[in-house]
Amino acid sequence: MHPTMKIPAFATVALVSLSLSPIATAQQASNMTFFVTSVGIGKGADLGGLAGADKHCQELAQAVGAGNRNWRAYLSTQASGGRAAVNARDRIGRGPWQNAKGVVIAKNVDELHGNNNLTKQTSLTEKGTVVSGSGDRPNMHDALTGTQMDGTAFPAAEDRTCGNWTKSAAGSAMLGHIDRAGTADTVQQRSWNSAHPSRGCSQPDLISTGGVGLFYCFAAN
Repeated sequence: MHPTMKIPAFATVALVSLSLSPIATAQQASNMTFFVTSVGIGKGADLGGLAGADKHCQELAQAVGAGNRNWRAYLSTQASGGRAAVNARDRIGRGPWQNAKGVVIAKNVDELHGNNNLTKQTSLTEKGTVVSGSGDRPNMHDALTGTQMDGTAFPAAEDRTCGNWTKSAAGSAMLGHIDRAGTADTVQQRSWNSAHPSRGCSQPDLISTGGVGLFYCFAAN
């Protein structure tokens, strides 16, 4: 007859913690309403238009158990070919929004474009990871937005959206700094959504500017 095995108390606690960890992660993901894409689409600023960008947001959210929401990319488009401009601020819902760790980054659209809680530590990917920023190697802190600081589109005269997210060569896109930091301590360099334009629209252009084609995703419902 074998003696009854006794599991030390600390081992029992460790086992319980391990068993609960995936549940907690899944619960956090289901409550997530904001994230930075962990990867870009890979074709520079050619995202397949707003529809392609939204699809990318939805697929990344789905992969971590948060696909039950209607995800929208925070991107503006400019008036072109008889089509009106689209403002990024008008397509992301009303808020509030929280990251993968449950931290609220803004309660509503006005706060998002004002005194928000977006920092390097809170602007997390859908996986809950921090994006490499200014001073890191590699620096990936540029986010595609095509947007002015107030969340509205640029006038049609000058391309700031790489052809409304369809170009991967000549052109330019307005970028925000995910970590709210840059080469100088200015309002522009601290801007999460309108820091500076890209050097071009290709993947190498975005990398040389300080990014890899990441963008913000918000749950619109």
